[in-house]
Amino acid sequence: MRILIAPDSFKGSITAVEMANCVALAVKKIFPEAETIKKPLSDGGEGLVDSLVIATVGKVITEKVTGPLGEQLDAHYGLLGDGKTAVIEMAEASGLPLVPENKRNPMLTTTYGTGELIKHALNRGCSRLIVGIGGSATNDGGVGMAQALGVRFLDNEGVPLPFGGGSLKSLAKIDISALDPMVKETEILVACDVDNPLTGKNGASYIYGPQKGATEEVVKFLDEGLQHYAKVLRRDLGIDVENIPGSGAAGGLGAGLLAFLNGKLTPGIDISVDVVGLEKELSSCDLVITGEGKLDSQSVHGKVPVGVARVAKKYNVPVIVLAGCVEEGLDHLHEEGITAYYSIVNGPMSLQEAITNTRSLVELTTTEILRLFKVFLPVGCASRK
Repeated sequence: MRILIAPDSFKGSITAVEMANCVALAVKKIFPEAETIKKPLSDGGEGLVDSLVIATVGKVITEKVTGPLGEQLDAHYGLLGDGKTAVIEMAEASGLPLVPENKRNPMLTTTYGTGELIKHALNRGCSRLIVGIGGSATNDGGVGMAQALGVRFLDNEGVPLPFGGGSLKSLAKIDISALDPMVKETEILVACDVDNPLTGKNGASYIYGPQKGATEEVVKFLDEGLQHYAKVLRRDLGIDVENIPGSGAAGGLGAGLLAFLNGKLTPGIDISVDVVGLEKELSSCDLVITGEGKLDSQSVHGKVPVGVARVAKKYNVPVIVLAGCVEEGLDHLHEEGITAYYSIVNGPMSLQEAITNTRSLVELTTTEILRLFKVFLPVGCASRK
């Protein structure tokens, strides 16, 4: 028997790698002779570097970069096993968790450090970059990222703009003459799981600005700044990214990667599935166990469990999903290839208790599911032959 374990992280609790290890312990209890294949995944946010580095036997590299508020910090990126592909999580350099709650201000925060990580990878000779753009603290349209790679954003006096989305309304000219030439020789895949445009009521500022510290008044100011930025992009570079789905991801970093690096916005789960070779492993498995922190109506939009289930459906492999929280009304997920889904919370408990005990809850729930699966194993195996 072969069991594929391919979860996402339970954000704020356990990583995808830890989740996979917990499930594997349960498998060992019930099916000690089973072969387990662990493929921790990511939808492009937290855990992207770890999952792809592990899958390709790559390595993690640490560099000193500029943080969201201009401070220096250590950030990590991955070099995959081919030695030519780098995987970067923008949250490592420009993420919301890096900014204390009382200092969160998207008027000031910058993606400059993300650009520095990209530059480090280019200088290492990488010809392919995978950039995950979830979890940002920023709303600068990717201007900081582009500044780190040589693009100049100037005001009416010819002075470079300071960091932060608050300066975009002062933008008068974009000069790309000093853009790092290695960018043109590099394939850039942008792992993105949202389809928000850059501006407007569904754009970067209005949808995500408040969680980054923006008041209602600041949100309006930031959106006006991004509108002006988009206008200057059209005028100076002949590039229109304002309404492209995903351009508003990560405070508009999606737009910046499109405009300056010719990035290709791609669902993060599609990238993960391809890089880890999930389909090849899955085609000969008897069961798949996956999961994420919350299974809800958004899970069909690029989240790991549904992405895994869609591949498994092609080979008629049953898929079990574990989640910390399961929203009501998810019957449509069965049509995507999910056989059954379960919450690991097995009784009344606070959120903190659930987070503290996630490992044991995952192992216990998996064990009980596998006990039932074992009863029907002869039927299941017969259908797979």
